[in-house]
Amino acid sequence: MHEQQGEIETHDAKKSSPAGGTSVQVLAPATVANLVCGFDVLGMCLNEPNDLMEIKLLDEKKIVIISADGYPLPLDPAQNTAGAPLVEMINELPGNIGFEVTIHKKIKPGSGIGSSAASAAGAVVGANYLLGDFFSKQDLVRFAMFGEKVASGVKHADNIAPCIYGGITLIRSIHPLDIVPIPAPELFVTIVHPQIEVRTSDARQILRKEVLLKDAIRQWGNIAGLVAGFIQNDLSLIGRSLEDVIIEPVRSILIPGFDEVKLKCKAAGALGGGISGSGPSIFMLSKDEQTATAVESVMKEIYNKIGLAYHTYVTTINQTGVKIINN
Repeated sequence: MHEQQGEIETHDAKKSSPAGGTSVQVLAPATVANLVCGFDVLGMCLNEPNDLMEIKLLDEKKIVIISADGYPLPLDPAQNTAGAPLVEMINELPGNIGFEVTIHKKIKPGSGIGSSAASAAGAVVGANYLLGDFFSKQDLVRFAMFGEKVASGVKHADNIAPCIYGGITLIRSIHPLDIVPIPAPELFVTIVHPQIEVRTSDARQILRKEVLLKDAIRQWGNIAGLVAGFIQNDLSLIGRSLEDVIIEPVRSILIPGFDEVKLKCKAAGALGGGISGSGPSIFMLSKDEQTATAVESVMKEIYNKIGLAYHTYVTTINQTGVKIINN
């Protein structure tokens, strides 16, 4: 096992007294960003899969990254999605404080279910616990977004926010950061991850820079309808609002079998769904476990027919976000 250390210069911007112990393990969950129509503004936390991370408090101003299972993660903190947020965090702490992060990577990078966000959110939540919960959740999102910038070149919070807050979140604004938790109904989530990689940075580059006003109006209606559907627990409204006329038509060409999956899963009873984040994973929401399992069977049948390897998950909405599992 190899590890690489990065020395970090800090300044005494805030006062802190570590109060949460010297090490902690966390489960950092997968997330679904966009929720079809809410590009960069909506996100949902999942109960499975999760990264397992261990964060240790150090008495030196440095960040150490360790890949526990040999996964080829960048070990330079500034280039690692868990390390970059911690660099920002310790820049706002006094004294000789640093962290060692050991990552058991279970959420595959490039899968579209928030791999980089899980690393970033897990690192800052665990570190904050060791600091006695010194920083607010909004601060943690602010730090963790630097991990997303490492991954995609853009600071966005639609995976980060639900990973830290749990449930479903609306990112009303990035500048200033304004996060609105939304009541999450008891729904089941079925996900298929075709074993191809779609890099977030690449998926962003193919998007149109301008959209027609009529498309924007339709998209705004869908976003508002989806949020209202969640708040009112109106499953029919949720299903009608899971429509994207701007992003999905472009990105779906990168995902083999996408149109067939979406059509047949809805025929099997799913409320609706679409691309998870930038893909290639596809998610579908269902009202009960029986429907969600039937949807999984449809996904398997399609990808078996295509001859493309895949993973599937049937899970639920995680209402709490990153979980502290011991201290």
